Amino acid sequence: MIYATLNPVEQHDFPRALLQTATEQLAFSPAVVLLGPRQVGKTTLAKMIAGAYPGALSLDLQLAADRAKLISGSGFLQAHRDKLVVLDEVQYVPEVFAQLRPEIDALRRPGRFLLLGSASGKLLQQSSESLAGRVSYLELTPLQVREVMAADADAQTALLTLQKLWLRGGFPVSYTAPSDALSFNWRTDFIATFLNRDIREFGVNVPAQTLHRFWRMTAHLHAQLFNASSIAASLGGISHTTVARYLDSLVDTMMLRRLKPHFVNVGKRLVKSPKVYVRDSGLLHALLNVPDINSLIGHPMAGHSWEGLMVEQICALVPKGGDVSFYRTAAGAELDLVVELGSKKYGFEIKFSGAPTVTKGFWQACQDVGVQHAYVLAPVEQGWPMKPGANHSVDVISPMQLPWALAQ
Repeated sequence: MIYATLNPVEQHDFPRALLQTATEQLAFSPAVVLLGPRQVGKTTLAKMIAGAYPGALSLDLQLAADRAKLISGSGFLQAHRDKLVVLDEVQYVPEVFAQLRPEIDALRRPGRFLLLGSASGKLLQQSSESLAGRVSYLELTPLQVREVMAADADAQTALLTLQKLWLRGGFPVSYTAPSDALSFNWRTDFIATFLNRDIREFGVNVPAQTLHRFWRMTAHLHAQLFNASSIAASLGGISHTTVARYLDSLVDTMMLRRLKPHFVNVGKRLVKSPKVYVRDSGLLHALLNVPDINSLIGHPMAGHSWEGLMVEQICALVPKGGDVSFYRTAAGAELDLVVELGSKKYGFEIKFSGAPTVTKGFWQACQDVGVQHAYVLAPVEQGWPMKPGANHSVDVISPMQLPWALAQ
């Protein structure tokens, strides 16, 4: 279990796992869209990528002067066809996608445009309509375990690092803050700024106080089934469709994850409601008013929080074409996560325990879903094999072993 005391750390750059993928994709595709929430490190990553392209240009579309360069007929894009053009905060000028299409068709060369955006829903819709077959999509998540963990870390250091990532979350400024108190204050300010300014700029016209109440409710329902009608009643009797709209807004801005149920034809009553997670554990703890590790360890939501952190780590490792869901039946068979990679199915049960055990429902779920391999993911130093099932093997693993697990 992770019960150690944190030491302050100095802020530094992290080797982002997406750097190699983004570089390779840009060398193949005319345009790459890099999605991610505000303050997650998209601009820093873009600068690292652009460093390999001499003369690369960068426009911040929050700035009126930079937006003016892209007005129709300006000739800006044509004048810089020989350079990589980085367009930051592209959700502010969604019509730019229509401008990029003829430009890419006029010169279909790899590495022409790198687009950065903080709202996935509208960007994906706009770009799919205008740039079908011309663009590739990547998502930069908050910091992952593999990005903050030193390769030669001993067991104690590894657990301290994992604990810190869990408490503070993966936004670089929050993770590298000089103290837990400063990290907590930054996250609280981030939430306020997001609700009062950022989300309005994305076109969501919901009072900040109302959306804050909704977000806090989802925090208390983190890793649990989402009941729109129940939340609607708690918010003063608004309609469940309005609640669904609130949920869509926070999913599109990558603040929440909506995890769909996994359906198999087993003749059983399956849970059909989604599960909802606050995607960053640090923001979850700020919404729950959990400022330090002692408060977190003793909090009723500690197990659910740990589950959410691990779900995000797994989802970040799933390649394009993969699918993630959860499985639950009315009789109690359950897998926290089902990962489908081609013909392979992996099952994950997430436990906040140094000596994890599983129930009969876990074994039944593995059989129902037909997993090739199942894992019990826990805060342990080293993993070990459990008793094998009828058609699959089961291992207890640590978070550091996740890349290995999904490669089996």
